[in-house]
Amino acid sequence: MSGRSSRVRRLVRVWDELRGRSGQRVVDLIRGQIAVVRTGAALACSTASGTIGRSDARARMAEIEHEGDAARAALVRALWRILATPIDREDLFRLSRSIDDVLDHLRDFVREADLFGPTDLGFAVEPLRAVLDGLDELEEALLRILRDPGSVTMAVLATRKSRTRVRQLAQARLTELFTGPLRMDTLRERELLSRLDAVGRRLGESADALADAMLKRSH
Repeated sequence: MSGRSSRVRRLVRVWDELRGRSGQRVVDLIRGQIAVVRTGAALACSTASGTIGRSDARARMAEIEHEGDAARAALVRALWRILATPIDREDLFRLSRSIDDVLDHLRDFVREADLFGPTDLGFAVEPLRAVLDGLDELEEALLRILRDPGSVTMAVLATRKSRTRVRQLAQARLTELFTGPLRMDTLRERELLSRLDAVGRRLGESADALADAMLKRSH
């Protein structure tokens, strides 16, 4: 009887996948991962603006990191059970890993800001807002996978532009720093700017992973 029930469940799953439900589930799981990372980016931005204390932000970021791990684990478990995916499984793993890397560097930014950050973190607000914009654009590109796959590659350009914006803002601030006197806070700020640039790079890698996946799918 249990064997028959197992076959029935498998047939139901196959039928759902043929109707596209599995594709929507995969997209929703990745969107869930992005939502957690966005929460982390918003927390980092609040830390930079002084809305939340640095030690409190560090404790909250540890919780967000666990949420991110759980979201990625849920996607991995689902991929073991789903028969058909909207893009290649290898590309899904690459996309998920890149999104997770964004959160890892946001965590490090908040931790380092608490450990040795300069008195004023205002320089980080605009780069972090660009990260938030890029995450929103990445989610929008994901939504197009099922409804308009041909437009995904163009949609991820907006995420790449956000990545470029993060780098431009960091470089502009570094230029300002190095034209002034060299102080301890200057070195601290430089390290945090480097961390923000790493956040932007990982965001760009997420966009590249999705664009590459869609290009492979079109061939």
